[in-house]
Amino acid sequence: MTRIAVLQMTSGIDPAANAAVLVDAVRAARAGGATMLFTPEMSGLLDRQRARAAAHIVSEAENPVLAAVCEAAAEEGLWVSIGSLAVAAEGQVEDGAARWANRAFVIDGGGAIVARYDKIHMFDVDLATGESWRESAAYVPGDQVATVDTPVGRLGLSICYDLRFPALFEALGRARCDCLAIPAAFTAPTGAAHWHVLQRARAIEASAYVIAAAQVGRHEDGRETYGHSLVVDPWGEVLLDMGGAGPGLGFAEIEPSRIAEVRAQLPSLANRRSISI
Repeated sequence: MTRIAVLQMTSGIDPAANAAVLVDAVRAARAGGATMLFTPEMSGLLDRQRARAAAHIVSEAENPVLAAVCEAAAEEGLWVSIGSLAVAAEGQVEDGAARWANRAFVIDGGGAIVARYDKIHMFDVDLATGESWRESAAYVPGDQVATVDTPVGRLGLSICYDLRFPALFEALGRARCDCLAIPAAFTAPTGAAHWHVLQRARAIEASAYVIAAAQVGRHEDGRETYGHSLVVDPWGEVLLDMGGAGPGLGFAEIEPSRIAEVRAQLPSLANRRSISI
C-alpha cells in the first residue's frame, strides 16, 4: 500500500507565492507519510491576462517554480507529479510571439524530472454562462501519450480538458497504467455538471486509480474553479473528495492488490477489441 498526498490550490498570478505553497506542500506531504504528491493544473501560474502572464512564462530550464519543487523533492525524498506549469514552447513562434506549452512533470525523490507531458486537447469553448476560453490562442497542443513508473505503479499523464476525450485514456489503458493523473482547473459550471461522473468513468474504463488534483475557488485573475480534488479506485469508488470550500492537502492510500482484484473480476482491458467503422 502506498500513501499519496493531493494538493488542492487556489493558484494566483505570482509564481513566487505559488512556489511557496508547493514547497510547503512537499514538506507537509512527507510529514504526513506520503511517498508521492500530486498538484493541480497550472500550479505555478494561473492568469488569463496573457500580456501580464507573458512576463513569467519562461523556458523549462529557467522556470523558478519547477526548480523550487525539484529542490524540495530532493530534500524530502518525495516524488511529485506537478499537474502542469505554463512554459515557453521550444522553437514555437507565431506572428512574432512565443508560444507556450501546458506541461506536466513527474519528479523523482532525488529531484530529477523523469517524465513530461504536454496537454493534447485545448480548451476552446463558449459556455452558456458567458465564459469564453481559447487555450489554443497561446498554447501549442502536445501529440504524445506519456507514462512513467513511479511509487504508485505505472502512472499515465493527462491534463484537465483531456478528461473528455476517451481515446487518450484508451491508450493509457492499453499501456496498463495502474494510476491516471488528471489534474485540472475545471470551471465551476462544467465541474458541477460533469467532474465526478467523468473521473469515475475514466477509473472504471482503465481499471485504474484516478488521482485528480484540482484548482478551487476565486482566483486573482477573476476566474472561479470547481475544486473537489478526487482519488477514485479502479471500481469507481471515490476514496477522497476534497470539496469546493478551499485549498488544502489530502491523503489517500493506493493498494496495488485492488487493481489486480478489479481486473480479475471484470477483465474489460483483456476483453477489449478493435472496432473499424
